[in-house]
Amino acid sequence: MWEKKKTKIEEKYYGLIKAKLEGILKSRLAEKPVYLEITASTGFSPKLKQAVHNNREIIFSFLTKKPDITGFVSDKYSNDFLIAGVKQKITINDIYQTKMYKELFDAKYTFLISLQPIPEEIKRLGKNTFNILHSAQNSTHRFFVLAHFDSERNDLIDWFEENPFEKEIYWR
Repeated sequence: MWEKKKTKIEEKYYGLIKAKLEGILKSRLAEKPVYLEITASTGFSPKLKQAVHNNREIIFSFLTKKPDITGFVSDKYSNDFLIAGVKQKITINDIYQTKMYKELFDAKYTFLISLQPIPEEIKRLGKNTFNILHSAQNSTHRFFVLAHFDSERNDLIDWFEENPFEKEIYWR
């Protein structure tokens, strides 16, 4: 519905961005296992499906498209899901598509990553329309952020609204 046809350019960066997110998460959450996979092209593995909260597996009936990167962080009694979308340039439709995945998976960690700088119009809209990056399930320990992946530096930069890895509240 909202998803644009994936470009070979986006697909080329899935592995790099997945590795970057894994590295950051593992350093931040050293005591918790982190599992991520590229789901855009291969779909959901049995391991990922098994990690879905009890009675939420119905979500797979509604997904005609898949998030680019999906995974979870294992905790003692549950799994906290992670969703990451990768786009050449972020649009409002990309935000709502990622937000849909966030809500279906009840994701604690949600990233929409752009291969180009985040458009100023998107930042202004996000600042002036609170609900764009927030939903009913938001709590102080969940986030949905935008970031620019700089391929020359192989790094995530220019976080919007904020870099969640610099805020302790998200990691409690």
